[in-house]
Amino acid sequence: MEKAYNDPNCSSLVATANSVADPEINTTAKQPTTSYTRSQGKRYRYLLTLGFVAAIALHALKAGAATPEEAIVVANANPSNSSFPTRYYSGVPVPDWNNITFKNMMFSEAGGTELPNIKSRGMKARRVWQAGQSVADVMEMGDFEASEFGIEKLSVRNIASMTGANLKTLKLDSLELTKWQTIADLTKAIPSLGKLQVADVPPIRDLVAKLARSYALDDQTIANLLKTYPVLKNVELGKYINLGNYKLTDIPGLTDAALQKFANWQNNIIGKVPGLALLPFGKFPGIPAADLTAVGKVDLPLGTLESDRHRSISGSDRSGFNVSCESKCAHIELAGSGELTGAQWISGKSQKVRGGFGVLGNLFDRREPTGRHPFGKSFKQVIWNVNEANGSITTAMFFRICKRGIPDLGCSPYSIGPVQFLNYKEMDAILLGRPLSVPR
Repeated sequence: MEKAYNDPNCSSLVATANSVADPEINTTAKQPTTSYTRSQGKRYRYLLTLGFVAAIALHALKAGAATPEEAIVVANANPSNSSFPTRYYSGVPVPDWNNITFKNMMFSEAGGTELPNIKSRGMKARRVWQAGQSVADVMEMGDFEASEFGIEKLSVRNIASMTGANLKTLKLDSLELTKWQTIADLTKAIPSLGKLQVADVPPIRDLVAKLARSYALDDQTIANLLKTYPVLKNVELGKYINLGNYKLTDIPGLTDAALQKFANWQNNIIGKVPGLALLPFGKFPGIPAADLTAVGKVDLPLGTLESDRHRSISGSDRSGFNVSCESKCAHIELAGSGELTGAQWISGKSQKVRGGFGVLGNLFDRREPTGRHPFGKSFKQVIWNVNEANGSITTAMFFRICKRGIPDLGCSPYSIGPVQFLNYKEMDAILLGRPLSVPR
């Protein structure tokens, strides 16, 4: 280790560390506040450790032990993320989307909210979740309509081909949205369906037989049926027949149509689309791209004794991302280039901010935990637990309810959570995302 410190390439780092013990420092000056003293002490320890790690990494590079990127990854290795699938890009921890599914993400606390009393096929009256429950059981497809995921572009067959599901064994009720589809909805989503004979599509045949017993309707096409008896256009399948008695393949073309083609697809629970809960995010049509141009380092985790924090870079898309905190301001101070050093990301466990828009913007008292969106709009990253003693923090994902169909109800605040996410320690790199501005 001594040899590494004597490396001339590390002299500037060592000089920074030595200045801490400079005998010319005036120790009789007025003592700083407790918070300031604690912050400065941790910052000096940070610089000492940074110099130590950098010296080792540089020495290893000279010996041919690692590439520059590998050295950075080793320096930022974070065992606390072992329970959450994580990858490192140039030393920055990001989610390993190829090993993350809706099914394996769990709520760590319970919660719930009542939804507006608006008649919309498939819309539920409330959204409730329990600690230990899977996100797949609570979130709906429409909640991610405005996100990067693009899951509505998938078909049941697409998903089955990637998860290995056998379509021939799946029941019709395994796809929740079939409950509220009408015959007219199905012919719109599956144009070829109208050309088929009523008798050749068992669910429609049995539905028609139940509603029009005195008519011989199964000897004509479905399109002609709807023209002759337009009253049948608005009949929902799930109200008159038991969908569990049929297979998904009993409606030809159903498994091939993109999910967004069906009426009110937004109200379909993620776990009630065959295989979707098990599909890795990396297989979605789109995944959040990490913007490595906005990266900082966790300098100091500070607890709830802190107050009057006015260099915040956290908030919401409704309130902006410079929402200051007046009291009980658990947060992290960041290190980085220029004005980023000393910027504060406030804990969402300590502070709530305004969020949401439209009718659903009134849910959760119009509040959501403060945070940022380094991984897009599908969820919000929130600093949750701050452990000042060991210099670590946990972060959580928070989701929102969106109903952007007809009627367009907007989106709720990001208040569905918390769900365990990436954890960090002092000196770990942390992705910040954009927009990024730091108050002076």
